[in-house]
Amino acid sequence: MEERLFNNKNVISWLQYFSDRTDVDLEHVKILDITRKNKNLIPTCEAHRCVLVFTEAGHPDIFYRMYNAGLGDCTVIYNEGSEPEGPIRQDPVSNMIDRGINASAGMLILNPNARSTKRFGMDNSALAKGTVKYVGSEIRAIILSKMQIEEGKNICVISGESIVVESSILNGEGSIIAVEYNGNDRRQLEENVELFGLNNVTIVDHVDEETFRTLAVPDITMLVASASMEQEIETLLKINPHMEFVIYTLDFVLAASMPAYCKNICISDPEIIQVSVSKVTSRHDYDRQPAPWIISFKAGE
Repeated sequence: MEERLFNNKNVISWLQYFSDRTDVDLEHVKILDITRKNKNLIPTCEAHRCVLVFTEAGHPDIFYRMYNAGLGDCTVIYNEGSEPEGPIRQDPVSNMIDRGINASAGMLILNPNARSTKRFGMDNSALAKGTVKYVGSEIRAIILSKMQIEEGKNICVISGESIVVESSILNGEGSIIAVEYNGNDRRQLEENVELFGLNNVTIVDHVDEETFRTLAVPDITMLVASASMEQEIETLLKINPHMEFVIYTLDFVLAASMPAYCKNICISDPEIIQVSVSKVTSRHDYDRQPAPWIISFKAGE
């Protein structure tokens, strides 16, 4: 069994400690152990009114990062030790930005403004600004739905920075492998990872078996079609012969060739759809966005 800093006995002790000293309804607490599996603190606190966080000593900027992400109004309930005992303290995150974590312990984080739903198809204005032109939020929402993201699913995203961000937020229990060939694109993705406090994203610069050898085996890959697409698919199928794929392309010829390509590599017919989004502007005309083809299929069927 995996050795853990906080086992069931520890968790129950901390729950009892907070139950005895607060009026928080612990029935609705989300438990998050950020000492394990690179869990995402900020997205979890954004989506839950009450989070019981277990953390090890360190994290000198943990509250500053929460404040910077817009969580300054959250309340932290904690004590000064590493055991569930002694006086309890309560402070807003905005008053704790100069503090770090000096002992492994549990703390309650209350967010009265937590979202009741998951962030899905987030607006591009929320993402880091740079040279990358992000896909429109409506089209991204459709891509994410085709990926059928669920907790614990391991995901690979090739040249899709905004898809990486939302996949990581939606799937805090799984691993996200982001492949970015361009150095500027990698730096912009790193900015987004820092901005949203994403700890389950690994960024690599190419696709080959050696690079993926020490990473979680992806269940699904989303990729933007390019000249290296066939090589990417071939490599990923060696890693997982039952891989699911979602492909984004603006090239009709490529989309039309996919049934023959899939048949050639012994995969059943793909689903191919085109998505078109137009928006009415303040000048009472409309702005038509690029209309991509979205191709999805699963190997081994």
